[in-house]
Amino acid sequence: MTILHARHALLPDGWAQDVTLHLAQGRITRVALGCQTPPDHRADILLPAPANLHSHAFQHAMAGLTESRGPDPQDSFWTWRALMFRFLDQLTPEDIEAVTAYVQMRMLEAGFAACAEFHYLHHAPGGRRYADLAEMSARITAAAARSGIGLTLLPVLYEQGGCDGRPLAPGQDRFGNTPDRFAALLDGAGAALQALPGDARLGVAPHSLRAVSPEGLAACITLRPDAPLHMHLAEQAAEVAEVLAHHGARPVEWLLNHAPVDGRWCLIHCTQMQPHETRALAASGAVAGLCPITESSLGDGIFDGVRWMADGGAFGLGSDSNIRISLAEEMRTLEYSQRLRDHSRAALATPALSTGRRLWEGAARGGARAAGREAGAIAPGKLADLVALDGGHPDLAGLTGDRLLDALVFAADPGAVVDVWAAGRHMVRGGRHIDHDGIRRDYMAVRKRLLAV
Repeated sequence: MTILHARHALLPDGWAQDVTLHLAQGRITRVALGCQTPPDHRADILLPAPANLHSHAFQHAMAGLTESRGPDPQDSFWTWRALMFRFLDQLTPEDIEAVTAYVQMRMLEAGFAACAEFHYLHHAPGGRRYADLAEMSARITAAAARSGIGLTLLPVLYEQGGCDGRPLAPGQDRFGNTPDRFAALLDGAGAALQALPGDARLGVAPHSLRAVSPEGLAACITLRPDAPLHMHLAEQAAEVAEVLAHHGARPVEWLLNHAPVDGRWCLIHCTQMQPHETRALAASGAVAGLCPITESSLGDGIFDGVRWMADGGAFGLGSDSNIRISLAEEMRTLEYSQRLRDHSRAALATPALSTGRRLWEGAARGGARAAGREAGAIAPGKLADLVALDGGHPDLAGLTGDRLLDALVFAADPGAVVDVWAAGRHMVRGGRHIDHDGIRRDYMAVRKRLLAV
């Protein structure tokens, strides 16, 4: 049993003072007002810690290396993608483990308690199979064992180079599987997860309507019928045009007409939707997986958050390319994108909830659902995914209630996060991961070698 005491805590029915939590076996067993027993740890401000619902961890190792203009007069997502394909051919399984552990550590230090890793780098360069088909999945799992993050592993099915079924191009061949081979890989990934604590989850991820056939998508839906299912959807204008040309409908329209989209689905980006698609997808119960920093970096477009939330849509936040790992900045970028598009302020606030409160609670609930975690709130029975803030931080001092969250999202630097628990594992203490130096050292060795290539 671990006992936590918080001066202020955000509970499901609002803010409370003088709150005591009892934790056992990774879960919150009791929430009470007052403190009758000396606690094991005291916090100034305690919040439910969101899950990072979309990550490609390996891409962090190339952060900052794609910001110059190439020969293409119109630099875009597609030119960035070609550079990414060339970069990943340098990565070994050992590199993937070191980079992933570092990225997960950074997520924890930013306030995320869990991560859904959208994992498509399965094979050796040239598409050669490792002796263990799930070798790379095992490396992601090993990284999570070291970082202590709550892991939802999402092996990705990637079949083809486009809607026309063309073969995978060089660079993509490390991703490719048939549906049958993917099913075997998924079994191997599940076996690897057994080495982690019981909050680890396995999901399934058909990459996109471009990269999987209708038959491959149907197979994914049935492989793990109760597990989270994630897919990229309607991210790029060129993607929408290709799906429309080959399938006779826009991506969102086609998916809703051909798949049983419901609350187990998390659809990533959705930055190219028309209003009727936004309303229909929100009504399906699916979680919108938003990655505002990466969507800004790649010029994807702006998710229609105002309409989505007005229609009751669930959302969560991810760091995708991991060019920058900041929970608060993902929230801030989402809100600012709505303001810039609509020439407004407090775009996602409501009369009852401030912007920061709505973003934080929505990301916590939606991220937990997308990750298949019984978390997202400080309540008995929930996983103890918790983040503590420094109430004496210059940007938070003297504030209470929703103003704390507004200041955290829009004003505070990363030093405001002081403690993070992932399913009760106290992985960040005093603002630093408990293995910060060792994980950083191993990552730096990989990055130094990659930059020398």
